[in-house]
Amino acid sequence: MSDIVPPSAEGAPVEGAPAEDAPAEDAPAEDAPAEDAPGWAARKLLRAARLGTLATSLAGQPFASLVTPATAPDLALLLLLSSLSEHTRHLRAEPRCSVLVVGPPGGANPQTSPRATITGLAEVIDDPALKARYLAVHPYAALYADFGDFALWRIQPMGGLFVGGFARAARLRLADLTLDPHAVAAIAAAAAGIIAHCNEDHADAMARIAGAPGDCRMVAVDVDGCDLAQGERVVRIAWSAPVVDPGGVRAELVRLARVEG
Repeated sequence: MSDIVPPSAEGAPVEGAPAEDAPAEDAPAEDAPAEDAPGWAARKLLRAARLGTLATSLAGQPFASLVTPATAPDLALLLLLSSLSEHTRHLRAEPRCSVLVVGPPGGANPQTSPRATITGLAEVIDDPALKARYLAVHPYAALYADFGDFALWRIQPMGGLFVGGFARAARLRLADLTLDPHAVAAIAAAAAGIIAHCNEDHADAMARIAGAPGDCRMVAVDVDGCDLAQGERVVRIAWSAPVVDPGGVRAELVRLARVEG
């Protein structure tokens, strides 16, 4: 499994990445944040969210809508919205908004659920790569993604609030939600090669990591983790800590494959 991800999309070594036969320990991630660090916990929650609540306003009147978010490589929130929707009309008039995402509760009390509210400015974005990333985690949306009234919107996080459970709240600053641009660019540049290599040569390992037997494909990868699809079921797999280069992705996948194996 040591070759689960090549050092780069083209197979050439990446500066700072480990040699292909180096042990996984030689490709460290960023300094591992504490498990309960609000910024890292919020990042993982946002990446995994497939359902959320969009809060908009018009003429001072708040309005809440169900949405299906995805994230861009830099953690910006992506929404596929119809111009016929009330919330879209609101955003065109007032781009300031917030999105709430909620994780599974730790018990019967819903207040034990981790959740994050992100504030930002919404804008329409015409970017085929971001649209493809959105559809990678919401494949069913391909049925209407090209309808004339639908457009991709991006919300760049500016701050927010993370609640890790009952009575565990922490403010999210811009710095908590701003990723290293060099790391984001390095993984984005190698993503196509990483995905192709994993799907062509390590499909069995992808299924083990996803936790379910059957055909499984990696559909997205970034500094915080990857997304694995089995039909229309797409699961988010978080790294143990953010990575900074393709070597870090390889080390994390090797670790996960060993754990699940």
